[in-house]
Amino acid sequence: MTNNIILLKLGEIVLKGLNRRSFEQKLMSNIKRRLERIGNFKTYLMQSTVYIEALDETGDIDAAFEAMTKVFGVVYVNRAASCEKDAQKIAELAISYLRDDMLSAKSFKVECKRSDKRFPLNSIELAQFVGGELAEAYPDCTVDVHEPELTVHVEIRDLAAYVHAAPTPGAGGMPVGCNGIAVTLLSGGIDSPVSTYMIAKRGVRLIPVHFFSFPYTSEQAKQKVVELAELLTDYCGAMTIEVVPFTHIQEEIRDKCPEEYFTLIMRRFMMRIAQRIAAANGAKAIVTGENLGQVASQTMEAMASTQAVTDLPVLQPLIGMDKEEIVRLARKIGTFDTSILPYEDCCTVFTPKHPKTKPKVYEVAALESVLDIDGLVNEAVEGIERIKVGK
Repeated sequence: MTNNIILLKLGEIVLKGLNRRSFEQKLMSNIKRRLERIGNFKTYLMQSTVYIEALDETGDIDAAFEAMTKVFGVVYVNRAASCEKDAQKIAELAISYLRDDMLSAKSFKVECKRSDKRFPLNSIELAQFVGGELAEAYPDCTVDVHEPELTVHVEIRDLAAYVHAAPTPGAGGMPVGCNGIAVTLLSGGIDSPVSTYMIAKRGVRLIPVHFFSFPYTSEQAKQKVVELAELLTDYCGAMTIEVVPFTHIQEEIRDKCPEEYFTLIMRRFMMRIAQRIAAANGAKAIVTGENLGQVASQTMEAMASTQAVTDLPVLQPLIGMDKEEIVRLARKIGTFDTSILPYEDCCTVFTPKHPKTKPKVYEVAALESVLDIDGLVNEAVEGIERIKVGK
């Protein structure tokens, strides 16, 4: 019998038809990479389930379980015990392994899944047998097949039988890396870490880009972004932050362009630089944390002006969410407390008192034409600092 086993149930990967194998390979690669820093584990995939077993005392099964709840592509995570495929032994395992659960619950039922059709009892028969043995062992916990406090799960699979209680929800989505690469604009605010998380959930490997305007923004502000990226690596995997020196660009905009257009022109430069970084890294899209109507630079007209300078798709996963939803998700993924630390980023530098909210694209292009656009972009790209986070 093995008590130290984790079962991972796959999500939409199983619907991928001829491409399914490549998605599974990417998921297994991501899982093994996460487990490497935790301990020594055996991992294998059978029948749309990933099995994880600790090979020795270095394999921290509790840490592995927590890490697996944050792997995109997994919908459920189960802590389980296994035994040979014998009805009596399965019942004995359920009685011993789920002792604490049975003692704390007032009611239970048993659900069985028989993937190995050679097993002599069908799912209903096995559930009735195991349920009867549990009811006899724990007479204070009554059977309730409609609304039980505890559901005991029994799975008959190729290699063994497995017993576990209710599964823990996984991160869902698709394995990071199976849907290409994108550049994500990562500020120190609440929104951009959430948008980064949401696109990673769709299987995209991300390159965070942060615009840094020292001395107007502090080293603490940059460190805050590094901490946010570190938190995101639990979901996104290892990343390299591209820290772009943005001071000269902002000073040039301040000195040569009308104040109400500062933010619009600044964001157009961000998109140009993001596209250059994307081209250098094989990225096929730019991710932003924009939310329609939240601030002056996020009107339809303003976003059209910003996006006019790039030919890459701009992915905006937060576009229709309200702030409460975004904050709730930031708390869930653990970035909220860091995001609200009081260190300003470059977006708050030289903020106009009365920003233009409904610009014409040609107007903005004309106003920024007084700047050496190519020279400023080249200077910024050449000065990029790269910071690796995660493993």
